Parts: sequence; C-alpha cells; structure tokens
Amino acid sequence: MLCIGEIVGKAGVFCVKTLLPDLKREFSVDFVIANGDGATGGFGIGKSHAVYLHKLGVDVITGGDQLFFKKDMVPHLESAFYVLRPANLPPAAPGRGWRIFNAGDVRVAVISMLGQAGFDRMHGGNPFTYLPELASRARADTPYVIVDYHANTTAEKNTMFHHMDGQVSAVVGTGTRVQTADATVRPGGTAVITDLGRTGSLDSVGGLDPGPELRKFLTQVPERSSDTWVTLELQGALIDIDETGKAVSIEAVRRPCTASTTGSDASADSE
Repeated sequence: MLCIGEIVGKAGVFCVKTLLPDLKREFSVDFVIANGDGATGGFGIGKSHAVYLHKLGVDVITGGDQLFFKKDMVPHLESAFYVLRPANLPPAAPGRGWRIFNAGDVRVAVISMLGQAGFDRMHGGNPFTYLPELASRARADTPYVIVDYHANTTAEKNTMFHHMDGQVSAVVGTGTRVQTADATVRPGGTAVITDLGRTGSLDSVGGLDPGPELRKFLTQVPERSSDTWVTLELQGALIDIDETGKAVSIEAVRRPCTASTTGSDASADSE
C-alpha cells in the first residue's frame, strides 16, 4: 500500500502524474491513498483535480479541514465514492467519511478522521471516541483498515497511535505538510507515521510560494497564496500488511520529480 502525503497545488498533481506509475511498478503497489486537501491552489480540492487524480491511479483521496473550500466539490462528494471527508463531521455533512474498497482480491477499509487542535473553520466530533467504533465496524468486513488522521499537532497524533494500536492496520498522519522521521510498526501491529509530508514543491512554505506567505507575517495584510514549482518531490509511505491485517513494515518515501514541466497538462484546475 502506498500512502501519498498531502498534494499541494498543480505542482503536486504533476508529481503524482509523473512518478506514480513507476512507484506502483517498482514496489508492486496494490492500493494507493492520497491526501488531496491542498490539491487545488494549496487550499482544498476541486472536482476536476479529484477526477484527474483518480484517473492517474489514486484509489482513494482523503480530505481534511479544507475539503469543502472549492464549491464544486460539495455536490461532487455525493457521487465521488473515491473521495472521503472526515468521518467525525456532523451526519448532515455531504459525502462519506469511511468506505470499503476493492483492492484486487481483498477489501480495504479507509477512514478519514479530523483532529481537534488548531482548526478554526471546521470542527469534528471527538476522534478518540469516534475512531474505535468505526474501526470495529470496518473490521467486521475486512482486516485491512487504514486511517488518515488529519491533525495539526504531533502530540495529538501520537496519542492516537497509542489509542488505536492493534485496532487498525495503519494510522498515517497528515496536516502539517512536513514529513516526519518516525515511521514505525507499533507492538500491536499498527503502522504509524506522524506526518506523510507533502507532494509538490519542497523549497517552499508548505508547498506554496514563500513570497506571499512571508509578507503575510510581515504586514498582517491578507494576500492570495500561489503555487511554486521549485524542487518537486513526492512524499509518503509504503506499508506492507499481512493477511491478518497486521502491518509488517512501513517505510517513508521521498521521490524527487525531475521531469520537465514544459507543456505539462497538470494544469487541470477548479476554483
């Protein structure tokens, strides 16, 4: 299984287009999950980018606190089975927060979950009570259960790792767009990493052009963020899971993208 760190902007989409086919062949990947919370302009994901990433070979796109930022995504969620919003949102929220997918001869449950600290626009229910119940329901159908825990603090994510050890196959963190060096399999057989990182520009501020982001700190004046294409890289983690649903290994992935961007069709966009 390949879990791809948060895709940021057109550069991130281009990285997936360029690198994913070779990664799938090289590591015999059976299933691909990617966080798409910043795929469109760095904030949210539009319908066209969601469709495009799915066509490129991403089996499941998970979201986070910015999933509803692009207006065409809200109605699209009802028909896009491959896009998951956080499962701990109110029941009236559009879309699904978890689903079971076919991966060759097996079935894989994927759960998207939102953390509690540091989000000012979206607030979910307590993930520490929601997630064990959802995991139990998923395990009734398949031993393969993967959680994208989209949270802002390492403490919260690491607490969740202890909480869910042995109850799911993997809990992969997203949200900070910085890959951490702590990929490990816990004693109960759950693979964890505090953050998968980001897919897009490495020499940037969270995948975005540093200029506008710096001026916001210097002036406190709102300014539109913009994509940047400097030093592209796909980040994430490869996870090997046995037939019982226990993780055998997890390995962080960092794959530079050196392909020419001239004439790229990665500019599919949706505002």
